[in-house]
Amino acid sequence: MSGGLEHGTVIAAHRRESVVRADDASLLRCLARGRALRLACGDRVAFSRAASGEGVIETISPRANEFARAAAHRRKVLAANLQQVVILIACEPTWDDELVCRLLVAAEDADLPAVLALNKVDLAERRESALKRLAPFRGLGYAIVEIAAKRDAEPLRALLTGRRTLLVGQSGMGKSTLVRALVPHAEVRIREISRYLDAGRQTTTTARLYELDAASELVDSPGVSEFGLAGFSARALARGFREVARHADACRFRDCHHLVEPGCAVQAAAESGAIHPRRLAIYRQIARLQAEAARA
Repeated sequence: MSGGLEHGTVIAAHRRESVVRADDASLLRCLARGRALRLACGDRVAFSRAASGEGVIETISPRANEFARAAAHRRKVLAANLQQVVILIACEPTWDDELVCRLLVAAEDADLPAVLALNKVDLAERRESALKRLAPFRGLGYAIVEIAAKRDAEPLRALLTGRRTLLVGQSGMGKSTLVRALVPHAEVRIREISRYLDAGRQTTTTARLYELDAASELVDSPGVSEFGLAGFSARALARGFREVARHADACRFRDCHHLVEPGCAVQAAAESGAIHPRRLAIYRQIARLQAEAARA
């Protein structure tokens, strides 16, 4: 404590309200002082305690990084101060490869390593086709781990040790089952957070931070069906596609968007087989949408 202020970590946030884990391990409900403070799960904060036992967040420490999605007029930080991102997909139902690519762009932009966790591999008849769809990502150097969350999540747990990890993915991939397997007290903590953020509040739309052990933390984020990249420049988008970034500097024009421009080294690489056609198609689809939004 210094000058009446205490410090802690935001483990859940909803608008100006948050649940903070103080450095003495106690939990308390906090309000942000002023609308300028935009809280995110994982933020380090300084707060003062009120007589009621609640707190008032005075400042947020600078973030080492943040993982965010952005629509045209709104940017939402899912979590801050991370060490890696785990993108959960499954053998069933079919996962959206464009969504996965978008999540990877955000991870690359935040300089965060990303792991692709393939769930439900016990569905043997679906496993091979899922792994085939993952081949382009494996070829780019992304770590891939196979799990069956209902039976055994240990292959993933080993990758979480000593890190704060964001778990993100589309609905239906088995994220809730996985969280319960990794965090036995998850349901208790969810009820606790609901109580602090007012009973009945939609905490399912709120990221939540769990301690796995003294050195490891997991941030569970709400399931996503879309992931906006509004505001990303053409260069930032290309950087998010590793194979595009490898060839982009060889393009004839420095402002090449790798769509139809002459002398495009990315197109040449695609024609030689160095870039997977599906990945290039997704890149170009996102790039066109970004360009249209910029002109609007």
